Amino acid sequence: MKSMPQAISPFAILLTAMMLGVFSPTPAPAQNSESKTDARTVPVIDGGAGSCSADFIVNDGAGAPVYDAKIRVHIDYRFGGFHKLDLEVGTNAEGKARFTGIPEKTKRGLTYYATHADQQGSAFIDPASNCKAQMTITLQKKTE
Repeated sequence: MKSMPQAISPFAILLTAMMLGVFSPTPAPAQNSESKTDARTVPVIDGGAGSCSADFIVNDGAGAPVYDAKIRVHIDYRFGGFHKLDLEVGTNAEGKARFTGIPEKTKRGLTYYATHADQQGSAFIDPASNCKAQMTITLQKKTE
């Protein structure tokens, strides 16, 4: 005669989870994200779609670096542009940011848009002719 498997009680599951440390009676200490990343570390975002890269420096109208300017790009690549990427990265204290893993072939090249507060700027790069691009974007007041 076969024995029936016994049901495990919810109390036993909770007790086992507590013993294994899944539930902690004290909250984990908050980690300061600023202590892990330096304001001078260049932020990098990897698209994972190729071997090209683009390094940026974002300046304001006076030529000073802009901290936390957002640089974004939309990428359509491969046959028919069916593969798409939307990438965004913020600049460090020196106004620098980097995109890696950019595909070598795109249909029309890539336009990178930088924004900060009420300022904007852009840069066009064709990875087929400039696979390791280094660009400076100067932000200007948005026009309506």
